Amino acid sequence: MFCHQCQETAKGTGCTVQGVCGKREEVANLQDLFIWTLKGISVWGLKGKEFAIYDEKVAFFIVKGMFATITNANFNGADFIGFIKEAVVHRQHLQAQVLQAHLLAHGTAFVEDLPECATWSFGDETDILAKASRGTGGWLEIVDEDERSLKATVLYGLKGLCAYAEHAYQLGGHSREIFEFLMEALAALVDSTQTLEELLALVLKTGGMGVQTMALLDQVNNESYGATEISTVSLGVGDKPGILVSGHDLKDLEELLVQTEGKGVDIYTHSEMLPAHYYPKLKKYDHLVGNYGNSWWLQKREFDSFHGPVLFTSNCIVPPKPEHVDRIFTTGAVGVVGCAHIPDRSGGEAKDFSQIIDLALSSQPPEQIETGTIVGGFGHNQVLALKDKIIDAVKSGAIKRFVVMGGCDGRHKSRNYYTEVARLLPKDTIILTAGCAKYKYLKLDLGDIGGIPRVLDAGQCNDSYSLAVIALELQKAFALENINDLPISYDIAWYEQKAVLVLLALLSLGIKGIRLGPTLPGFFSENIASILTEHFEIKAIGTPEEDVAAMMAGH
Repeated sequence: MFCHQCQETAKGTGCTVQGVCGKREEVANLQDLFIWTLKGISVWGLKGKEFAIYDEKVAFFIVKGMFATITNANFNGADFIGFIKEAVVHRQHLQAQVLQAHLLAHGTAFVEDLPECATWSFGDETDILAKASRGTGGWLEIVDEDERSLKATVLYGLKGLCAYAEHAYQLGGHSREIFEFLMEALAALVDSTQTLEELLALVLKTGGMGVQTMALLDQVNNESYGATEISTVSLGVGDKPGILVSGHDLKDLEELLVQTEGKGVDIYTHSEMLPAHYYPKLKKYDHLVGNYGNSWWLQKREFDSFHGPVLFTSNCIVPPKPEHVDRIFTTGAVGVVGCAHIPDRSGGEAKDFSQIIDLALSSQPPEQIETGTIVGGFGHNQVLALKDKIIDAVKSGAIKRFVVMGGCDGRHKSRNYYTEVARLLPKDTIILTAGCAKYKYLKLDLGDIGGIPRVLDAGQCNDSYSLAVIALELQKAFALENINDLPISYDIAWYEQKAVLVLLALLSLGIKGIRLGPTLPGFFSENIASILTEHFEIKAIGTPEEDVAAMMAGH
């Protein structure tokens, strides 16, 4: 086992015995083998592009499969054995199409040396486990550390891209261009002839396609549920049994809301599902009553007092306490041994959440753990509706600076840095945020500037796209040639692969001077870290006092 995809990886270099996230060695090895088989499909997908061969079902299988390997998504080894079997079937089907097309086009059989991942097959499950234990395309097998670093950066960015593409796809957001790029990039990762310059270009292209993917998700979210709007969300509880919904999938939440309407069950959001309250077509449901709890890493403690069932719609699940297993349900790319799994949609029908609803009806109502409200809903549509007011505040000096503090939260005490930065920022600054990092400061009483809250929450981590749109629109409004001339600083927290994609997306837009913490990624080699520092001025965070002073000075 070797895994260094998250910020909390062991010793900042890589987990080798068991993941800090709770991922066992066997599961880690199966995930590596599964990704290897997805690369094999992609090799044939790229070949197929020459003959206009494209299979959306296969492409989406890659998207959802990559999503399942993201940190804190799927801990079930049996799931990955099934995925590997399915991957080989898809690859063989695609391979047959390409071989036939080549023969028809050229009159000769296809003859070309291919990487093993594009040809490997197995006899039975024992062969799969044996292959996984021997290592397949793992990072330590790449001798050159800079090549290893850049390929890891691309792969982890692709995992983030797939997470957002999967959510968009569930709402009808299909993009052949994005799916074909995914296969192109995965195929490049098994190409040993790639130069560092080509890999650096692929890193930025991944970021650019990340912008495109987040734009697609933003579009279908708004088309499906209306543009987010300023909303007040309750932190208290009602007297009815409840279902707690975590993760990022809005369609899952919508279907659950429909199925629980009039049943005497309240629905609460948790962690990254909080922004569901900002969408007009979701908050119209009276039984979507509030947000329960805080960031993902506190779930074991907070589930004790919720009492009712919990539905995980995407990553950010922590291996649960034994006493919680019977009331935790997973769906989509999520999987945990012992937890019931809600199957995917079939034939255009909604998912069946009746198991969860029945359990909720026999549960006690949640205990109150906090009171009050929080305000959010500052996606780009809402903020740009306030653009004139914001521009006037900047011109008058009422707003001196914007600080983008989006990204991920996590367990390390070093993340209290973001709380302290929020407290120390002068009262003439606005914090723009998206993602679960906001839980470090969203509930602080930081006041407002002329009626504009000092913390503007755009939503989930994918809604970092809104923050980029806002910056680009402000650049136009102030007629600036360079986006980096805006009075905006970037102080980003990362934990997993969706935040990696957000970072690459910002770099692809030409944004420089980003502070990244709590630590720089362990998959950055010393040389690659130097290149990123030189070309994009990426820097590690310092102390809250030092960084606030530097940001206010425009550094």
